[in-house]
Amino acid sequence: MRNYFETSRTHTYSLLFALPLLLAYELGAASIAGRGGSLRNGADVLLRSTLAIAGVQSTLAFTGVLIVAALVFIALEQRRKRVPIRGGVFALMLLESAGYALAFGAVVGTVTAWLMGTAGGRLASDAGAMGRLPLAQGVILSLGAGIYEELFFRVLMVGGLIVLFRSGGLEKGRASFFAAVLAALLFSAFHYIGPYAYPWTLSSFLFRFLSGLVFSGMFVLRGFGVTAWTHALYDVFLTVARGG
Repeated sequence: MRNYFETSRTHTYSLLFALPLLLAYELGAASIAGRGGSLRNGADVLLRSTLAIAGVQSTLAFTGVLIVAALVFIALEQRRKRVPIRGGVFALMLLESAGYALAFGAVVGTVTAWLMGTAGGRLASDAGAMGRLPLAQGVILSLGAGIYEELFFRVLMVGGLIVLFRSGGLEKGRASFFAAVLAALLFSAFHYIGPYAYPWTLSSFLFRFLSGLVFSGMFVLRGFGVTAWTHALYDVFLTVARGG
């Protein structure tokens, strides 16, 4: 198992594991757009807007940039050390992510309820505009949350803040702690803006803040792929349980 945990954290496995999630979201979003609608995760829109400044405008070009970047990281890793690719590892990563996703809400909800002194079952029950979407569209947005929110808030924000804090003189442990806390605060606040914003309550904000901390810890310990799939599957399970 130790070999599995080490292997599955490599760029090769983590990024290859995340690619189907990216493609599933993009194909789903394209199918909605093809029927005259428009559906995009907020973090996706933020990243698109940033790359648009550099001239990357179309969905195909944007997705291509992400795929090429992933393949470059994989190729660089393979040059440093040969990482053999085995299908069984991906199957275990999927089972691991599903297990985390099933336990996620109960664990974070219980901690939130304990801190708030409230009934945990109501902590994240108000889906806002998301809850009024058709089931298929809710699932598509859930996939987008997994891939793009983890890319934005964990890979770019947590990673970038750690570099920034360390350049300011903080040692690695403190830099990682402050980066995780700040990113989790912004991650939680992110859910209360935009057309699919959730109604703000202190308990739901705390729930999402703690969720951000858990995802940050998972990102550090288990890598991007498992974290993205855990986030996506948790949101999908919640969407299906709500019926849309």
